[in-house]
Amino acid sequence: MKKIILLIALPLFFVACSTNESLYNSVGDYSEIGTGDNYNEIVENPFVNVTDEPISTFSIDADGASYSNVRRFLEQDDQLPVKDAIRTEELINYFNLDYAFNQTQHPIDLNGEVSECPWAEGNKLIRIGIKGEPIAGELPHSNFVFLIDVSGSMSSSDKLELMKEGFNTFVDEMDDEDRVAIVTYAGSAEVVLESTPGTKKQKIRKAINCLGAGGSTAGAEGIITAYEIAEENFIDDGNNRIIIGTDGDFNVGPSSQDELVELIEEKRELGIFITVIGVGRGNLNDGMLEQIANNGNGTYEYIDNAKQLEKVFIYDYSKFFTVAKDVKVQVVFNPENVVSYRLIGYENRLLETEDFEDDSKDAGEIGANQNITALYEIVPTNNLNRDVPTFNIDFRYKEPDSDISVPMSLDIYDEGNTFTQSSDFMRFTSSVASFSLLLRDSEYKGTSTYSDVLQWLNTSNLNDPHGFKQELKTLIEKAESL
Repeated sequence: MKKIILLIALPLFFVACSTNESLYNSVGDYSEIGTGDNYNEIVENPFVNVTDEPISTFSIDADGASYSNVRRFLEQDDQLPVKDAIRTEELINYFNLDYAFNQTQHPIDLNGEVSECPWAEGNKLIRIGIKGEPIAGELPHSNFVFLIDVSGSMSSSDKLELMKEGFNTFVDEMDDEDRVAIVTYAGSAEVVLESTPGTKKQKIRKAINCLGAGGSTAGAEGIITAYEIAEENFIDDGNNRIIIGTDGDFNVGPSSQDELVELIEEKRELGIFITVIGVGRGNLNDGMLEQIANNGNGTYEYIDNAKQLEKVFIYDYSKFFTVAKDVKVQVVFNPENVVSYRLIGYENRLLETEDFEDDSKDAGEIGANQNITALYEIVPTNNLNRDVPTFNIDFRYKEPDSDISVPMSLDIYDEGNTFTQSSDFMRFTSSVASFSLLLRDSEYKGTSTYSDVLQWLNTSNLNDPHGFKQELKTLIEKAESL
């Protein structure tokens, strides 16, 4: 049984609409591209000499928001994205990859490889792959809390109306034993629909469709209410998750990024996970939303169109079910084979070496059947020793209901593969990484061009049931034209 609570922010001028009354719908048209979006600064990781610092430690990042936001810049705004909107790891991890899962003892499985780097002659790439365990049979019973902002800033059609469409899509995925409560917040938080079973889908849809937007945004109060409701309906050995839908324009009560992150950090020990869904443009507070997710045992997605709604709420539905939390990666580079290295992306996910074994240090989560990829560019030594690992990878993770981490490890050898000899996974993920570097006009983009990226993508042959990988090629062509 999945219990689902939709927590949704309400306007100050919200017109009450019971589930037995005619539906109320109030949204304005969004007619121009906003310029007030907020992003946290990204300073790209530099190359690090192995003799100075042979160990690299970071938290995984399962977010996909940056990719869909980049797509919005290119498709809807007809412009290149601003640099700080581009988080390379999120572009890579947006895509579903068919990494194998063969584990019998752990909820994650590991893979990796080394190949030549296609954009820097003489350098090499390292790919690290992580796969979340698929859930066999019925999904766990769930207690979802949807915390949705319907304040005045949400009144445009690319915000609340798009989210309402997503909620209705989500209702279709509910089992009869699932439960939903709807809570809204604007100037204050309010319960719109008490916890309701999935057998009453029409009643739930009416409550969703009644929502209109207006007023200020007391985001902190909404977050507190969401956690209270999640606790009241907590399912032992089940799936307990808050899903926040907002543009992040909080302006009542504790509203700064530091204040909201502190609030989220206090709540994350409750065993309740979080998904943050960003919408809109003009006042999108992307930096805050990403940090709320990062610090709240959660993930961050951005909704730019109806197809993205389907991806988040249908195709990737299993990601709402965490199989491992606080997943950390620590790579030890062998000086016999590596002179220096650079982690591509993950700039705000870096950890200190001592954080790796510190179980109090928060890290990222991975959902059921989800894949995570990390890439390093390395400068190899002149005399490759293939008899020893090029690098050793240690992993630590916690079970969703545990406070004690479990270690795993993987050794990767350099087999001397050219880029064309590497796996489809390597060719695809490195192509996405190169695309990101080009969008950023990164000093590390090397000799690559958009045409090169398209050529590399065309050499990979990966499953693409929903056309997202094919769509990527269209975006690359659009970026080249801009």
